[in-house]
Amino acid sequence: MKASVLIIEDEIEIAELIKLYLNNEGIDVFHTDNAEAGLLIIKEKKIDLIVLDINLPGMDGFEFLQTIRKDYDTSVVIVSARQDDEDMILGLGVGADDYITKPFSPKVLAARVRANLRRYMNFEELEKTKTKTKTKTIKFMDYVVDAEAYLIKKEDKKISLSPREFEVLLYLLENTGAPKTPEDIYKTVWGNSFGDLTTVAVHIQRLRKKLEKNYTLPEIIETVHGIGYIIRKETLS
Repeated sequence: MKASVLIIEDEIEIAELIKLYLNNEGIDVFHTDNAEAGLLIIKEKKIDLIVLDINLPGMDGFEFLQTIRKDYDTSVVIVSARQDDEDMILGLGVGADDYITKPFSPKVLAARVRANLRRYMNFEELEKTKTKTKTKTIKFMDYVVDAEAYLIKKEDKKISLSPREFEVLLYLLENTGAPKTPEDIYKTVWGNSFGDLTTVAVHIQRLRKKLEKNYTLPEIIETVHGIGYIIRKETLS
Protein backbone atom coordinates (compact mmCIF):
# COMPACT_ATOMS: atom_id res chain seq x y z
CA MET A 1 0.00 0.00 0.00
CA LYS A 2 1.33 3.41 -1.01
CA ALA A 3 2.11 5.77 1.84
CA SER A 4 0.73 9.32 2.07
CA VAL A 5 2.63 12.19 3.69
CA LEU A 6 1.32 15.65 4.53
CA ILE A 7 3.87 18.48 4.57
CA ILE A 8 2.87 21.55 6.59
CA GLU A 9 5.56 24.11 5.72
CA ASP A 10 5.21 27.78 4.78
CA GLU A 11 8.60 28.02 3.03
CA ILE A 12 7.69 26.84 -0.45
CA GLU A 13 11.25 26.04 -1.53
CA ILE A 14 11.77 23.73 1.45
CA ALA A 15 8.38 22.09 0.93
CA GLU A 16 9.12 21.45 -2.75
CA LEU A 17 12.52 19.96 -1.90
CA ILE A 18 10.99 17.59 0.66
CA LYS A 19 8.22 16.69 -1.79
CA LEU A 20 10.74 15.89 -4.53
CA TYR A 21 12.70 13.46 -2.37
CA LEU A 22 9.57 11.78 -0.99
CA ASN A 23 8.03 11.45 -4.45
CA ASN A 24 11.23 9.73 -5.54
CA GLU A 25 10.63 7.26 -2.70
CA GLY A 26 7.22 6.42 -4.19
CA ILE A 27 5.31 8.37 -1.53
CA ASP A 28 2.20 10.43 -2.23
CA VAL A 29 2.64 13.96 -0.90
CA PHE A 30 0.12 16.62 0.09
CA HIS A 31 1.26 20.13 1.01
CA THR A 32 -0.17 23.14 2.76
CA ASP A 33 1.48 26.26 4.16
CA ASN A 34 -0.69 26.56 7.30
CA ALA A 35 -1.87 24.38 10.17
CA GLU A 36 -5.56 25.23 9.80
CA ALA A 37 -5.62 23.78 6.28
CA GLY A 38 -3.60 20.82 7.57
CA LEU A 39 -6.38 19.97 10.02
CA LEU A 40 -8.88 19.86 7.17
CA ILE A 41 -6.62 17.64 5.06
CA ILE A 42 -6.14 14.98 7.73
CA LYS A 43 -9.93 14.83 8.20
CA GLU A 44 -10.49 14.31 4.47
CA LYS A 45 -7.46 12.21 3.46
CA LYS A 46 -5.79 9.05 4.79
CA ILE A 47 -2.47 10.52 5.98
CA ASP A 48 0.23 8.14 7.25
CA LEU A 49 2.80 10.74 8.36
CA ILE A 50 3.02 14.49 8.81
CA VAL A 51 6.16 16.57 8.24
CA LEU A 52 5.49 19.61 10.41
CA ASP A 53 7.16 23.01 10.65
CA ILE A 54 6.81 24.85 13.96
CA ASN A 55 6.95 28.49 12.83
CA LEU A 56 3.69 28.75 10.91
CA PRO A 57 1.35 31.68 10.31
CA GLY A 58 -1.73 31.54 12.53
CA MET A 59 -1.82 28.29 14.51
CA ASP A 60 1.77 27.20 15.16
CA GLY A 61 3.11 23.66 14.94
CA PHE A 62 2.93 22.99 18.68
CA GLU A 63 -0.75 23.93 18.84
CA PHE A 64 -1.47 21.85 15.72
CA LEU A 65 0.25 18.84 17.27
CA GLN A 66 -1.68 19.15 20.54
CA THR A 67 -4.92 19.41 18.57
CA ILE A 68 -4.46 16.32 16.39
CA ARG A 69 -3.19 14.17 19.28
CA LYS A 70 -6.69 14.28 20.74
CA ASP A 71 -7.95 12.12 17.85
CA TYR A 72 -5.03 10.82 15.76
CA ASP A 73 -1.96 8.63 16.34
CA THR A 74 -0.47 9.62 12.97
CA SER A 75 3.32 9.73 13.02
CA VAL A 76 4.70 13.30 13.09
CA VAL A 77 8.21 14.44 12.16
CA ILE A 78 8.95 18.04 13.13
CA VAL A 79 11.26 19.97 10.81
CA SER A 80 12.20 23.26 12.45
CA ALA A 81 14.78 26.01 12.45
CA ARG A 82 14.46 26.10 16.26
CA GLN A 83 17.47 24.27 17.67
CA ASP A 84 16.95 24.90 21.39
CA ASP A 85 16.64 21.79 23.55
CA GLU A 86 13.49 23.26 25.12
CA ASP A 87 11.73 23.38 21.73
CA MET A 88 12.77 19.82 20.93
CA ILE A 89 11.60 18.57 24.31
CA LEU A 90 8.31 20.43 23.95
CA GLY A 91 7.72 19.04 20.46
CA LEU A 92 8.42 15.47 21.50
CA GLY A 93 6.51 15.97 24.74
CA VAL A 94 3.27 16.95 23.01
CA GLY A 95 3.41 13.97 20.66
CA ALA A 96 6.00 14.27 17.88
CA ASP A 97 7.84 11.07 16.93
CA ASP A 98 10.98 12.70 15.57
CA TYR A 99 12.60 16.15 15.40
CA ILE A 100 14.94 17.38 12.66
CA THR A 101 16.56 20.82 12.68
CA LYS A 102 17.11 23.07 9.67
CA PRO A 103 19.26 23.11 7.64
CA PHE A 104 18.93 19.40 6.99
CA SER A 105 20.03 16.81 4.45
CA PRO A 106 17.07 15.77 2.27
CA LYS A 107 18.48 12.24 2.20
CA VAL A 108 18.54 12.11 6.00
CA LEU A 109 14.99 13.46 6.19
CA ALA A 110 13.80 10.88 3.64
CA ALA A 111 15.46 8.11 5.66
CA ARG A 112 13.83 9.30 8.90
CA VAL A 113 10.45 9.53 7.17
CA ARG A 114 10.85 5.99 5.82
CA ALA A 115 11.76 4.67 9.28
CA ASN A 116 8.75 6.34 10.92
CA LEU A 117 6.43 5.19 8.14
CA ARG A 118 7.55 1.58 8.53
CA ARG A 119 6.70 1.64 12.22
CA TYR A 120 3.41 3.48 11.80
CA MET A 121 2.14 1.36 8.92
CA ASN A 122 3.20 -1.85 10.65
CA PHE A 123 1.24 -0.64 13.69
CA GLU A 124 -1.81 0.01 11.50
CA GLU A 125 -1.69 -3.47 9.98
CA LEU A 126 -1.34 -5.11 13.39
CA GLU A 127 -4.28 -3.13 14.72
CA LYS A 128 -6.44 -4.40 11.82
CA THR A 129 -5.42 -8.03 12.20
CA LYS A 130 -4.94 -8.37 15.96
CA THR A 131 -7.93 -10.70 16.34
CA LYS A 132 -6.37 -13.11 13.83
CA THR A 133 -2.88 -13.27 15.25
CA LYS A 134 -1.49 -15.68 17.75
CA THR A 135 -1.25 -13.70 20.97
CA LYS A 136 2.09 -13.24 22.71
CA THR A 137 1.20 -11.74 26.08
CA ILE A 138 3.31 -10.11 28.74
CA LYS A 139 1.75 -9.32 32.12
CA PHE A 140 3.12 -6.74 34.54
CA MET A 141 1.49 -4.93 37.44
CA ASP A 142 -2.16 -4.49 36.40
CA TYR A 143 -1.35 -4.48 32.69
CA VAL A 144 -1.54 -7.07 29.92
CA VAL A 145 0.48 -6.50 26.74
CA ASP A 146 -0.33 -8.21 23.46
CA ALA A 147 3.04 -7.90 21.75
CA GLU A 148 1.78 -9.19 18.40
CA ALA A 149 -1.09 -6.73 18.15
CA TYR A 150 0.63 -3.67 19.68
CA LEU A 151 -2.06 -3.57 22.35
CA ILE A 152 -1.92 -2.86 26.09
CA LYS A 153 -4.82 -3.07 28.51
CA LYS A 154 -5.41 -2.39 32.17
CA GLU A 155 -8.38 -4.31 33.59
CA ASP A 156 -9.73 -4.77 30.03
CA LYS A 157 -9.45 -1.05 29.30
CA LYS A 158 -7.21 -0.21 26.35
CA ILE A 159 -4.35 2.20 27.05
CA SER A 160 -3.58 4.50 24.13
CA LEU A 161 0.13 4.38 23.22
CA SER A 162 1.76 5.60 20.04
CA PRO A 163 3.69 2.97 18.04
CA ARG A 164 6.98 4.44 19.27
CA GLU A 165 5.89 4.48 22.91
CA PHE A 166 4.76 0.88 22.61
CA GLU A 167 8.09 -0.21 21.12
CA VAL A 168 10.07 1.47 23.92
CA LEU A 169 7.90 -0.28 26.51
CA LEU A 170 8.12 -3.64 24.74
CA TYR A 171 11.92 -3.40 24.44
CA LEU A 172 12.24 -2.81 28.19
CA LEU A 173 9.74 -5.59 28.97
CA GLU A 174 11.63 -8.06 26.79
CA ASN A 175 14.80 -7.15 28.67
CA THR A 176 13.46 -7.10 32.22
CA GLY A 177 16.16 -7.06 34.86
CA ALA A 178 18.72 -5.56 32.49
CA PRO A 179 19.14 -1.76 32.50
CA LYS A 180 19.21 -0.26 29.03
CA THR A 181 21.04 2.91 28.08
CA PRO A 182 19.39 5.67 26.04
CA GLU A 183 21.79 4.68 23.24
CA ASP A 184 20.53 1.06 23.39
CA ILE A 185 16.91 2.18 23.25
CA TYR A 186 17.45 4.72 20.47
CA LYS A 187 19.39 2.31 18.27
CA THR A 188 16.84 -0.49 18.70
CA VAL A 189 13.58 1.45 18.58
CA TRP A 190 14.47 4.29 16.21
CA GLY A 191 16.78 2.13 14.11
CA ASN A 192 19.52 4.76 14.09
CA SER A 193 22.94 5.06 15.65
CA PHE A 194 22.69 8.86 15.44
CA GLY A 195 20.17 11.32 16.77
CA ASP A 196 19.27 13.34 19.85
CA LEU A 197 18.96 11.02 22.85
CA THR A 198 16.60 13.53 24.47
CA THR A 199 13.99 11.76 22.35
CA VAL A 200 14.32 8.66 24.53
CA ALA A 201 13.90 10.57 27.80
CA VAL A 202 10.79 12.31 26.49
CA HIS A 203 9.19 9.02 25.41
CA ILE A 204 10.00 7.48 28.80
CA GLN A 205 8.31 10.45 30.45
CA ARG A 206 5.25 10.02 28.23
CA LEU A 207 5.05 6.33 29.13
CA ARG A 208 5.33 7.07 32.83
CA LYS A 209 2.50 9.58 32.68
CA LYS A 210 0.27 6.98 31.03
CA LEU A 211 1.23 3.93 33.10
CA GLU A 212 2.51 4.95 36.54
CA LYS A 213 0.29 5.72 39.53
CA ASN A 214 2.64 8.65 40.23
CA TYR A 215 4.94 9.38 37.30
CA THR A 216 7.28 11.39 39.53
CA LEU A 217 7.89 8.26 41.63
CA PRO A 218 7.96 5.53 38.97
CA GLU A 219 7.47 1.92 40.03
CA ILE A 220 7.37 0.37 36.54
CA ILE A 221 10.03 2.10 34.46
CA GLU A 222 12.81 2.96 36.90
CA THR A 223 15.85 5.11 36.29
CA VAL A 224 19.23 3.49 36.94
CA HIS A 225 21.43 6.52 37.54
CA GLY A 226 24.44 6.72 35.28
CA ILE A 227 23.11 3.94 33.04
CA GLY A 228 19.55 4.29 31.80
CA TYR A 229 16.17 2.63 32.39
CA ILE A 230 14.94 -0.72 33.68
CA ILE A 231 11.79 -2.72 34.27
CA ARG A 232 12.62 -5.13 37.08
CA LYS A 233 11.72 -8.84 36.88
CA GLU A 234 9.59 -8.67 40.00
CA THR A 235 7.30 -6.25 38.12
CA LEU A 236 6.13 -9.11 35.90
CA SER A 237 3.10 -11.07 37.07
